[in-house]
Amino acid sequence: MYKIGDKIVYPMHGAGVIEAIEEREIFEETKPYYIMQIVSEGLQILIPVDKVDDIGVRTIVTQPVIDEMIESLKLPMDEMEKNWNRRYREHLERLKTGDIFEVAKVVKNLILLDRLKGLSTGEKKMLNNARNFIVSEMVLIQKKDKEEILDLINSSVHSEA
Repeated sequence: MYKIGDKIVYPMHGAGVIEAIEEREIFEETKPYYIMQIVSEGLQILIPVDKVDDIGVRTIVTQPVIDEMIESLKLPMDEMEKNWNRRYREHLERLKTGDIFEVAKVVKNLILLDRLKGLSTGEKKMLNNARNFIVSEMVLIQKKDKEEILDLINSSVHSEA
């Protein structure tokens, strides 16, 4: 069980801080919810306490894990599906895991693909969401501002595809 002030990650949205734990009635059912403030989006999310494991909520990673993830951005582009629709679905599945390394692969692949031939509107949005996911976690760990972290992410991705 998490407590107020804990820093956690909600898959597909990113990292934030538990601001409160409150009983709420939703759909005629009263149960405890974590009230989480997402750092990068200024978004507040209600998370049912009894569903955190099912949803995939986890604690934020440590600095050594962030360092390893940044190194993974320097690797060459992964083999990707040529069909943009299948590629989009594969990337979406990676994002849903909430795993920082899987999200980093999406960021790396889409940045490199954008440099090679450009992205569809959907892939641009996905890249932005994936980058924000990583940024939200790094902001909590490194105490740097969003722009510094975005620069670090973008500069870590090498152009050799």
